[in-house]
Amino acid sequence: MKRHLLLVLVVLGVGVSLIGTVQQWNHGSNGAAQAAEAQPVAAQALDRTVLPIHEPQDPVITTLDARQATPPTRFQVTAPKGAPNVIVVLIDDIGFGHSSAFGGPCAMPTLDRLAAAGLRYNRFHTTALCSPTRTALLTGYNHHSNNAGAIMELATAFPGNTGVRPLAITPMAEVLRLNGFSTAAFGKYHETPPWEVSVSGPLARWPTHSGFDEFYGFIGGETNQWDPLIFHGTVPMRKPANDAHYHFTTDMTDRAIAWMRTQQALTPDKPFMMYFATGATHAPHHAPREWIDKYRGKFDMGWNKLREQTLAKQIALGVVPPGTKLAPKPKELPDWDTLSADKRRLFARQMEVFAGFASHTDHEVGRLVEALEKMGELNDTLVIYQVGDNGASAEGGLHGLFNESSVFNGVEETIASQLEHIDQLGGPDCFNHFSAAWAVAGNTPFAWTKQVASNFGGTRNGIVFHWPNKIAARGEIRTQFHHVIDIAPTIFEACGVPAPKFVNGVEQRPIEGVSMAYSFAEPQAASRRTTQYFEMFGNRAIYHDGWFAAAMHRVPWINVPQQPLADDPWELYQITEDFSLTKNLAAEQPAKLREMQELFLREAVKHKVLPLDDRSIERFDPRLAGRPDLMNGRKSLTVYPGMIYIMENAFINVKNASVDITAEIEVAANAHGVIQAQGGRFGGWALWLNQGRPSYSYNWIGVEQFTVTAEQPIAPGKHTLTMSFAYDGAGKRGAGGEATLLLDGQPVAKGRIGKTHANAFSSDDTADTGIDTGTPVDPAYGEGDANAFKGKIHSVKIDVK
Repeated sequence: MKRHLLLVLVVLGVGVSLIGTVQQWNHGSNGAAQAAEAQPVAAQALDRTVLPIHEPQDPVITTLDARQATPPTRFQVTAPKGAPNVIVVLIDDIGFGHSSAFGGPCAMPTLDRLAAAGLRYNRFHTTALCSPTRTALLTGYNHHSNNAGAIMELATAFPGNTGVRPLAITPMAEVLRLNGFSTAAFGKYHETPPWEVSVSGPLARWPTHSGFDEFYGFIGGETNQWDPLIFHGTVPMRKPANDAHYHFTTDMTDRAIAWMRTQQALTPDKPFMMYFATGATHAPHHAPREWIDKYRGKFDMGWNKLREQTLAKQIALGVVPPGTKLAPKPKELPDWDTLSADKRRLFARQMEVFAGFASHTDHEVGRLVEALEKMGELNDTLVIYQVGDNGASAEGGLHGLFNESSVFNGVEETIASQLEHIDQLGGPDCFNHFSAAWAVAGNTPFAWTKQVASNFGGTRNGIVFHWPNKIAARGEIRTQFHHVIDIAPTIFEACGVPAPKFVNGVEQRPIEGVSMAYSFAEPQAASRRTTQYFEMFGNRAIYHDGWFAAAMHRVPWINVPQQPLADDPWELYQITEDFSLTKNLAAEQPAKLREMQELFLREAVKHKVLPLDDRSIERFDPRLAGRPDLMNGRKSLTVYPGMIYIMENAFINVKNASVDITAEIEVAANAHGVIQAQGGRFGGWALWLNQGRPSYSYNWIGVEQFTVTAEQPIAPGKHTLTMSFAYDGAGKRGAGGEATLLLDGQPVAKGRIGKTHANAFSSDDTADTGIDTGTPVDPAYGEGDANAFKGKIHSVKIDVK
C-alpha cells in the first residue's frame, strides 16, 4: 500500500508544484489508501496578477469507495484577508466650490461628517467631462487610453476616441470581482457605446459585463429624475406607476441599501465594492420642492458676491491657501449689479433649484452611510466621496434653460420664455439648467467650467476619504496633486489586490494611476503624481512638478472654436504659489513654457490624444464622426408590437427629412392609444388614435405642440394608416413641413408642423410601438398603460425619403 500511495504522490507532484501549494495525504485506520483533505489554498499563495485566478489541478483519486475517501478542499477564490468593503460615491457636474465641505453654499452634511472623520484632498483632478472621468476612475487609466476622449455619443474613428475600451484594460470592478468581492453599481453609467445599447448588443461594455454583479441605473449621460429610463442589469424598465413622490436618487439609494444589506446578511465575510454614481447634479436639475425652498432668497446677492463669500469660507476652512485670489470670470459673463430685475429673479431661482438638488443628493448618500453604520460596517469600509466628475457645467449657456433639449437643437431660449415657467423649475414639467455664471461661481476660486481642460475650473474637484479603521487622521486636508486615474490603484492597495498582468489571456497595459494611500498617514509627503496631461475638445494642458501650462481653445457656450488649434495662445503657471491660476508667467519664462509644450506633445502621443478634435455638431453625426451606427444609414425600418424602450441612437433617424409612417392595424369601434411614438414631454412625435380618430402629434422641445387629427373615427376592421410628412427645409435643419394622414390610401387630415427637432429628441424617452412608455409626447392620450393601443398592430413601417 505504501507503493500505491507513493505513486499517487508522484502523479500529483507536477500539478502541485504548478500552483505552489501543498497537498497532505494520510491513511485511514482501516489501512485503505485515501486522499486526505487538501489544505485551503492560502490567500498569499494565489497569483492574483493572472485573472481569473487559476484553479489548482484536481488530485488523482484511486480509492474505489467514496465512504473511504476524503475529498480535497473545494477551491474558491476569496478576497485577501482583512480587505475592506469599498464604496465610491460620485456626484455629477458639481464644482469645487459648491459643497459646504469645500466652502460652498450647498449644505451637504453627510460629506461634512465624512470629511470631519477623514481626509479632504484639495488638489484632486478629473478630465473635464463625465464619460472620460468615469472610465478613468473605474480603470486607473487615462481617458484616451480607454478610447474615451469625449463622451461616448461623440466617439470617432481615431484611436483614443473610438468609445470602445481596449481588452488590455480591465475595469476595477472586474478585477475585484475576480478576487472574491461582490460588486454593484447604482445610478449613472455612461460608458457603454450608444450603438451597443439595444437587445442586439454586444453587451461586453454594459455594467454587468464590466465587473458588476448588480446594476440598477441609467446608461446615458443624463436622465429625467422624475421619470427615468432604468436598466436593471440589461433589462429596461420605468418607474413604479403609482408612486406620486418618485425621485430617481431616492430609488437608487433604496436599491443600493437593499443590495448591501442582503449581500452582507448572506455572506458577512465577503467584502463588497459599490459604485454609487448619482445622476445628480447633472441637468436636469430636479429636486423635491421642499429641498429647493430651503434656499429661497439665499442667492439674491448674485454670483459676484457668492464667489467672494465662497473664497472667504475656503480660506477659513483651509481648503485653499491663505492669500488665494479669485481668478477673473470670463468676460462674457455679466456682473450681477448690471442685470435687470427679471434676470435676477430668474437666475436666483435657478441657483436655489441647484442647491436644493445638491442637498437632496447628499441626504440620500447619508441614508446609505447610515444603513452601513447600522450594519456595523462603516468603520471598516473605505468610503470615497468624489464631489464631481468635472467642474460645474456651463452647458446651460448665458441664460440657463427651461428645457435642455433647446441647446441640443440649436434653439435659444429667452429670459421672457423662461420666466413663464419659473415656478416649474426643478419639477417634472421642466428639463432645466442654470446659467453659466452660476457654474463659474460653483468652481470658485477658478475661472472656468466643465469642458475646459485647460483650467482647474473644469478639472479640480473635491474628494473625501473615510476609513476609520485604517486612516487615523481626522478632519485633515491633503494637498498632494492627484488625478482620477489614481482612485483604482488606491483601492487595489487598500484591498491587497494587485493590478493584473493578464486577464482572460490578454496581457494588460501597465496601470497608469498611482496609489494615494501613501498620503493617508503622511500629510507632508511629496506628491507621487508628478506629471498629468489634460485635454477636451482642443482645450489642453500639462502639469509637471508644480508647473501648469495650458491652451484655451473653445468656450463651452460657443460651439465655434476661438481660433485654429495651431494658433492657440498658451499660459504658464506655478501652481504651488498660485492656487487659482491668476498669474500667467508665459511671457516671463518662455523657455519653461516651451519645455512644458514639448512635454504635452510627448504625453499626447503616448496616450493617443492626437489628433486633437475640436468639432462639435459634426461629431453628433455618426457618418461624419466615423463611428458605428446601428441603423448604418438605413432609410427604412419596420417595427412590431413589443418593440419598446428603443433609444434614439438605436432607432432610425427621422429628423430633417420627409418621412412616411405606415401602420397596418386592426381595430374595434372608437379604439384609442399610441401606435408608434418617439420621445416624450420634452420633444418627440406620435402616431395614435384619439377615440378612433387618426392623429399625429409633434412636440417641439416641450414648448409648442402641433397636432393633426381626422374628423371621423376609423370604422372597425383592418386598415392601413399612413402619416406622410413633407419636409420643406431642404438644406436646413429643424425646419417644418406638412403632415398628411391617409386611411387606406385616402387623405383624411392635413396640417402644418411648424418646426422640428434638428439634432435630438431625448436621452431617456424612447421609441415605442403600441404604447408610449415614458413621459407622453402628447398629454391628450394619457401616460403609461393609459395610452396603450386598444387594438391590434401588425406592423409599422418607417420610410425616410
